[in-house]
Amino acid sequence: MAAAACNMFGVLITGRLVQTNFIPVDESKVVCNIENADNINHVVVFMTGTTPFPDGFGGAVYFSWPSTGGPAWHLLGFVTNDKPSSIFKVANLKREEATDMFHPFGQLNDHQSHMMQIGISVETLFALQQLTPAVGVQPTSAHSFNDFCTKMVTSCYNHIASFAVGRSQIGLGSPNDQFVPLAQLQVWYEQFERRFAANPNFWKS
Repeated sequence: MAAAACNMFGVLITGRLVQTNFIPVDESKVVCNIENADNINHVVVFMTGTTPFPDGFGGAVYFSWPSTGGPAWHLLGFVTNDKPSSIFKVANLKREEATDMFHPFGQLNDHQSHMMQIGISVETLFALQQLTPAVGVQPTSAHSFNDFCTKMVTSCYNHIASFAVGRSQIGLGSPNDQFVPLAQLQVWYEQFERRFAANPNFWKS
């Protein structure tokens, strides 16, 4: 299985050629070394299409980066025949110190301090469903962005609407018109900006 798996996968990084030079670790695991990786924030892992997974199997995708606590592997996610590619955010993981010594693919040497590794472990689909990827490895999706915009606009409307006054209070406009002080838009923006700076995910709650 390992020999075939070496040709199954590729790694794509912005501004670089595709890498398909995976090395077998054992019968079910392969690893790819990516040099000069200090400024890499995202990686795309994909199946090349030369060989599919056997029925009922997929690949767990792992990431490793040297740290003072020793290198450790972090689960990024999965690729399967039904989902043959995925993009992962690794920037946050590169800043983390290793707290667990999980080494399914081996360890980097000290002189490889600018090299990261991508490992793929062939597992049953059932086993993949039991695994939990590291926090923050999936880039913000279009769906999340739409949710953010909806929350932001709703927050703005609710804030401004709370200062609305009717026509009878100011003697202008049609009977159904409402008016708000324009300065309240700036107040809302400053509040939203402070909350976002303190916690970028506050709008999800």
